[in-house]
Amino acid sequence: MEPILEIRNVNSFYRIGGSAFSKGRTVQVLKNINLTLYQGEVLGLVGESGSGKSTLAKSILGMTEYEGEIIHHSRRPQMVFQDPYSSLNPAFSIRRIVEEPLIIYGKYNGAERRQRVEEMLAAVGLGPEFHDRKPRELSGGQRQRVSIAAAMIVRPRLVILDEAVSALDVTIQDQILDLLMKLRREYDLTYLFISHDLNVIYQCCDRVIVMKKGEILEENTVDGLFENPRHEYTRQLLRAAE
Repeated sequence: MEPILEIRNVNSFYRIGGSAFSKGRTVQVLKNINLTLYQGEVLGLVGESGSGKSTLAKSILGMTEYEGEIIHHSRRPQMVFQDPYSSLNPAFSIRRIVEEPLIIYGKYNGAERRQRVEEMLAAVGLGPEFHDRKPRELSGGQRQRVSIAAAMIVRPRLVILDEAVSALDVTIQDQILDLLMKLRREYDLTYLFISHDLNVIYQCCDRVIVMKKGEILEENTVDGLFENPRHEYTRQLLRAAE
């Protein structure tokens, strides 16, 4: 299989406190992270709150500093966040939100952008009646569809989904997961799927990495993880998900 992302010996640190007279203290958030993500797969990343999952995602996208190597074999990886309402510009229409990444990249003229936006909104299940609405006029599931469309509009090969369905009720959650798997097939996407919910991970992932306190404790296929967990912490997570 072809690697799309390689992470080698990555460490990350946060500084806590400090002032003009004191440096505060440094806390290590990621500890010697090594993993490879392959083209076309869905890699799950699980662990309790504070395990370093989101810091790793931000490191991959260059949103925070780190030590080590993160090697991309694709351009413009994108992220879909947990709370679409906070990540969508409330002053923009849905059409403009999805068009904005194309405007930033400056690759298409107005007519081309409009066509791509209409096609992408249709792909995520939002017809023309939604195009001129604002985020506040949509449901949570509809707003997450907009976030997905905005991430996909630049045709990335890698998409990071950071707790992308955790704020949704179970029925809408299943609909969004079905949508993500459909888009994966249609656009040949690779997903890094971050979640604390092992039931969600089981539904959609090929392989799973378990993190705790900034370290990778276990890596396995999704079936292997559920049927024969190797680490006691993984067994605790599985028991909690029952």
